[in-house]
Amino acid sequence: MDLQQWMRRLGIKSEDRRKLWLMAPVFLLCGIAEALNYNGFMTLFNQRFGSAYLPYIYIGEAIILPIEAWFMAWLAGRLTKPGLMRAMYAIMTAIVLVNAAILIGMRVADVDFRFYYPILFLSSSFVVRQQTILLWSLAVDLCPTQQAKRLMPTFVAAATLGGVVAGLLTQLISPMFGPDIVYVIGPLFLLVASVNYRKAIAVYLVPLALKWTGDAAGQVEPLSSMAYFRRTLKSPFLLGVLGMMTVMPALYFLMEYVFLNTAHGAYPNEAEFGRMFGVVTTLLFTFAFLLQLVSGKLMAWLGASGMLTGISAVYVLSFALSWMLLDSPVALAAVSGGYMLTYLFIYYSAEPSYQLFYKTLPLAQRDGFRYVAQGIASFMGIVLGAGLQFLHTGFGWGFPDLAAIGTAGAVLLLVLSWFVRQSYMKELVQSVQLLGLSGDRELAESYREFYRNARTMGAVQALLKSGSEEAREIGATILGNSKDAKYLPLLLRLLDDDSVRVKIAALRAMNLSGADLEAMAKLAALLEDPEPDVRKEVVHKLAQMKHMPSQAFFFLRMKLLDRSPMVVAEAVKAMYLLESAQSYEACYEVIERILTEGGEQAVHICRVVAELGLDRFAKQVEALLEDSRPAVRVAATVSLGALKQLSVAPVLLSRLPAADQELHSVTAQALRDMGEGIISLLKETMPVAPPKSWSAIAQALAHLLPDEEVRGWLAEQGAAKLAELEETAKLPEAFRLLRRPDLADLAELRQKDVQSTVYAGVWPMLERLTDEQVVGAIRKTVADEDEETRSGGLEVLAEGVGERKLSHKLAAALQAEAGRTFGLTWESARASVEAAASSQDDWWGEMAAELANGERRTAMIEEHGMLGRLNKVVFLKKVPFFADLSLEELGLIAGAATEEAFPDGSYLLKRGESNPALFVVIEGNVELTSVSAAGWEATLGVLGPGEVCGATSALDESPSSVTAQAFFGDVRALALQCEDVTRLVRLYPEIGIGLLRASLARIRLLEEMMMKFDS
Repeated sequence: MDLQQWMRRLGIKSEDRRKLWLMAPVFLLCGIAEALNYNGFMTLFNQRFGSAYLPYIYIGEAIILPIEAWFMAWLAGRLTKPGLMRAMYAIMTAIVLVNAAILIGMRVADVDFRFYYPILFLSSSFVVRQQTILLWSLAVDLCPTQQAKRLMPTFVAAATLGGVVAGLLTQLISPMFGPDIVYVIGPLFLLVASVNYRKAIAVYLVPLALKWTGDAAGQVEPLSSMAYFRRTLKSPFLLGVLGMMTVMPALYFLMEYVFLNTAHGAYPNEAEFGRMFGVVTTLLFTFAFLLQLVSGKLMAWLGASGMLTGISAVYVLSFALSWMLLDSPVALAAVSGGYMLTYLFIYYSAEPSYQLFYKTLPLAQRDGFRYVAQGIASFMGIVLGAGLQFLHTGFGWGFPDLAAIGTAGAVLLLVLSWFVRQSYMKELVQSVQLLGLSGDRELAESYREFYRNARTMGAVQALLKSGSEEAREIGATILGNSKDAKYLPLLLRLLDDDSVRVKIAALRAMNLSGADLEAMAKLAALLEDPEPDVRKEVVHKLAQMKHMPSQAFFFLRMKLLDRSPMVVAEAVKAMYLLESAQSYEACYEVIERILTEGGEQAVHICRVVAELGLDRFAKQVEALLEDSRPAVRVAATVSLGALKQLSVAPVLLSRLPAADQELHSVTAQALRDMGEGIISLLKETMPVAPPKSWSAIAQALAHLLPDEEVRGWLAEQGAAKLAELEETAKLPEAFRLLRRPDLADLAELRQKDVQSTVYAGVWPMLERLTDEQVVGAIRKTVADEDEETRSGGLEVLAEGVGERKLSHKLAAALQAEAGRTFGLTWESARASVEAAASSQDDWWGEMAAELANGERRTAMIEEHGMLGRLNKVVFLKKVPFFADLSLEELGLIAGAATEEAFPDGSYLLKRGESNPALFVVIEGNVELTSVSAAGWEATLGVLGPGEVCGATSALDESPSSVTAQAFFGDVRALALQCEDVTRLVRLYPEIGIGLLRASLARIRLLEEMMMKFDS
């Protein structure tokens, strides 16, 4: 099996590999360093200072912990997140290097400062503790939630494998050179790992830190630590969790103490003790590696609370066996096994379960409660553990007595875990009612524990009778997630609920794979429900009843003529999934008819054709690319892309320059969906493509090409396109110098459009070469209004993200001032315009042609003939409705608008009649009249060129409230049909905002006029 197959088996995606290759060596090397340091200082302390003094050391550590926490908080408040991560790694490396130097110095000088070993223990313990936190924090910060779930097992495996390697090295080195040399080797691995560690921070964390800085202003002020502490004490559940977080480490410290002293008695020689510790470390991390292979399945099977109950049982077993066998020949084996088990489960299994407990709390408060609990538990756990150890050093209790105390403590832990489990179930039910099921994916996974707890499932079933619609919906969803057929009767009863949401939730929750005819009849009764969403879900469920194919076919066939296109499409899909010759024939017949007729039904059927991969209908779908309805063209484009119809790729590319936002987006996705077969066409087209086509091609190739080609050829194309922006940036100044300020204004608008379009193609290249989350953070910061935040993003980009040359070019383009001057002469201005005339961008060509015509009119209205596209845009730009729109948006309006002429006295609108369009007056005058409540008819106003009528009634398709009539001469106007207005407002909110502002201004004016009119 090759590497790619292993990656797929582990669930690692292509976008994960770069982080994996960067961070996995860090975890491996730091795992080796941590285990070597731990083995070294524990052996040195126990052999040269004495394990009997461990309780005093732990008390000292408990005193140091609050100071450590204060220092970390102080450091975090003065450094950025990347700065803190670098500083902490440097501090840890410096500490172990200094300790290594002292150990080498003592070895060379042949002296032994006994008082130094407690310092070695405390400082090295700090490093081990902070190193673990640091690495996991970095991994979590670098990876989005779903990526973290894929990569974390590999990172953990690398760290545990490092522990195995360290154990083997300890066994080899300690007998030959001593435990001090084992310790000295550890910092060398830290130094090697620092290369990748610092690179990961520079490439991923620095850009993300910009995002966190920008988001900080919107954060809510957290509660105080004391408030979290008081609330924890008032909650039996949180208090129980805190108790477990305290008792479990205390018992581990006790087991560690018994193990170290027993081992010291068995191996008084330092070299032999070191070798034994190496063997234990090797076994320990080998078991940790194996545990990681099954931990996910264990967590899914037992749940968070069940996992902790199981760990508590293991603690009871470990201490009980140690207690019984401490006076036997296998005492060391018993306590070694107990030590390894308690270590494994507390550090590799218990902590994730604790984290899930806090998922039941509101999102804004989780971290606060968790950090306070961890701080208290760390302190109290060490103090309690030291107190238990002191029973031996202070009162002379034997190790069997300590094991007996540990057994009693483990039994207490088991009882406490049972109490926490019961409380957790109650908290889950409450959190379901408060937070719902969609807020937190990790919390939703915790609901699996419901299904194994009869009492909790009873509480869930009680939700079905709640007066709250949302509670009934949640109850149905949880029952469905259990996938237990015994709940089907309860769900069927919910089909009589008055709430549409509850009905749909009940339908989705049903497992009908073995349902009887009575259940099918109950479902079929809803096939005529007035709500199409309900009918659609019923159809979807009937398709699952393949064990009764003839009955399912009977009911589904009726829905092929449903009044809702959405339901018809679902019925077609359901018929296909019945997988019989009869169902296939009926399915194909309906698809053929709908694709031939076109219309709204074709939109849904195109999606079904794509989903089912029905290539046989590709030609009919291709014909829909010429449909007059934009929604149909969009659906056909999506379908052809999913069907990988390479023959239509040239057609799709040819439509891109005039495509609106939605069509451009789906076309770019369709090109991606066509796969590697389209790469050669896209590469051939890209160098000569207009900006919008270039952007869509760039997005597709950034996804399709291998990394080396994205870094090479595609990045060069991106850099060349950014260089073209430098040349077109001169055109506004050129047109002004050539005395065409109107064209200069359009050139400024076009330059902004082209820039945003090209950037939209360049960013995906950088995402492919780095990380989507990182590039997303940079994009957000460079678009920020705050100059300092924006400068930070540009600085990171200039440092080089992904491909250095492309990143530099993009940073330079973003940094360039919009209003900068180039000092053009008349000749150079003319040359710039002439170069633009040959550009692939038709807008630049039209502007250059307009200049070449030699026209100097300020109002670009032709006296004989209709307005051209460019003239329409210039005119629309002066209309208050559209003044804030981009050239691209104005071009779309110009393309959709038709010019109409109205003779003197003819009507544009009639009061009380439906309004077909929005009108923009080009020339002439339009009189607005209406009738008051008293029955008086009078003039409300007269509109001139650049003013708009019919906007409100065109948007909501209501009858016109005024009459608009050509007044004192003929009128020329641009007409935008209702469908075009609605679509443009949906795709471009800026258009809707402009219409809203102008409509409000018109309403205020009309109100004033009506008041005068009534008076």
